[in-house]
Amino acid sequence: MLNVPSQSFPVPSSQQRAASGGRSKVPLKQGRSLMDWIRLTKSGKDLTGLKGRLIEVTEEELKRHNTKDDCWICIRGFVYNVSPYMEYHPGGEDELMRAAGSDGTDLFDQVHRWVNYESMLKECLVGRMAIKPTIPKDYHEEKKVLNGMLPKTQVTDTLTKEGPGSPSYDWFQTDSLVTLVIYTKQKDINLDSVIVDHQDDSFRAETIIKDYSYIIHIGLSHEIQEDFSVRVIENVGKIEIVLKKKENTSWKRLGHPLENHNSLIPKKDTGLNYRKCQLISKECVTHDTKLFCLMLPPSTHLQVPIGQHVYLKLTITGTEIVKPYTPVSDFLLSELKEPVLNNKYIYFLIKIYAAGLFTPELDHLQIGDFVSVSNPEGNFKISQFQELEDLFLLAAGTGFTPMVKILNYALTNIPSLRKVKLMFFNKTEDDIIWRSQLEKLAFKDKRFQVEFVLSAPTSEWNGKQGHISPGLLSEFLKRSLDRSKVLICICGPTPFTEQGIRLLQDLNFSKDEIHSFTA
Repeated sequence: MLNVPSQSFPVPSSQQRAASGGRSKVPLKQGRSLMDWIRLTKSGKDLTGLKGRLIEVTEEELKRHNTKDDCWICIRGFVYNVSPYMEYHPGGEDELMRAAGSDGTDLFDQVHRWVNYESMLKECLVGRMAIKPTIPKDYHEEKKVLNGMLPKTQVTDTLTKEGPGSPSYDWFQTDSLVTLVIYTKQKDINLDSVIVDHQDDSFRAETIIKDYSYIIHIGLSHEIQEDFSVRVIENVGKIEIVLKKKENTSWKRLGHPLENHNSLIPKKDTGLNYRKCQLISKECVTHDTKLFCLMLPPSTHLQVPIGQHVYLKLTITGTEIVKPYTPVSDFLLSELKEPVLNNKYIYFLIKIYAAGLFTPELDHLQIGDFVSVSNPEGNFKISQFQELEDLFLLAAGTGFTPMVKILNYALTNIPSLRKVKLMFFNKTEDDIIWRSQLEKLAFKDKRFQVEFVLSAPTSEWNGKQGHISPGLLSEFLKRSLDRSKVLICICGPTPFTEQGIRLLQDLNFSKDEIHSFTA
């Protein structure tokens, strides 16, 4: 009996907002939308051609199914008949055919891995790839474990010479506490680098070390309380996670290893973990954009780094739909509000598309309902701010979302900064997100300037008009000094971003001076 995999693998690439290359969409025929595909999968029609059977597929068998009308593709060891999906694929038939009759995992990861394919294609599942049996690791060598420290040979052999040194962990206890200590051997570790989830007896801590994830995943030997604390000693790269025992008894062992325990693996290969977050509030910001506040469970530690995004997951008509969004601060001018300890809250500015599939469902959620939130993704690095003098932000519509935390961080934490300028493109005045806050911030901090550009203004509008253009940019992007260090961040719909990057290159800005958050 084969089991359909339950874990989804959405990763980098989004309009709200990942940072990497985009993919092209093709016009779909009428009646070939995502909702039409979901209806087809619910119709009971045999989409595999196997009348409900699941089979083991050899490499030779997979290779035979390589035409448009008979196209099988393998993703992560599972084989799907994607022929029925051809006309519904937003990337077009040619893109799917690149993987016809073969293992398309790498291609899928490169192009659009954030798509929740297990849910989307579950009715197309042919079966599992036939593989040679492997001898599982013997995880019963508990006597060889000293205070939770596993032998170095159990750390994954996927490291390259450029990768970080092998991290390790240990643990110790008092009558009421258990402290897990992770030694990263890196000095650039902070609270953003650590993601901790505790559910039932499963404890999972993922530490981001450069482009790798070091994972501690243990079935705890005793019960602990929901809340715990995480502390990072940055100068030595040590992480301490303090757990509270439910009963004041001595633990003879920390627990038993679970999937990927004590592994250091490339981050792109880890997949994404989700946890259910509760909707605490939602408030209107513009006529079609709302600020959503989600609360993390008490058994989770997660802080989304600046410039990174997460994935929100909802089940819609029985199908899991995943969309990427960049968290924002709850308020641009944080010093005007009462300070709160908000590490347990995540805020999102989300535009509701009336004819869309995901955002209306999100908008219909009631206070107290739950949304699944993934681990953070993205390649924006805080190191890009080092010795920065001029920061220019180009945003269109909800492409403003990654700029919120960038603005807050830059004006607060970069002593070398001379100037921050935001050019914010929208259709009308009613579409401008947090206009009054931006204007107040410009009044309060003389380093910050904001310019609004409208493509469909009323006759009363006295500001700038039009779309992104050489004329607008050449006037806007003036350095404070001839050779000042510059960073330009750009985010918006794909055509806006692609055009903007071309114009910036024409203006002789280097790749190192441009960071794009692209779909």
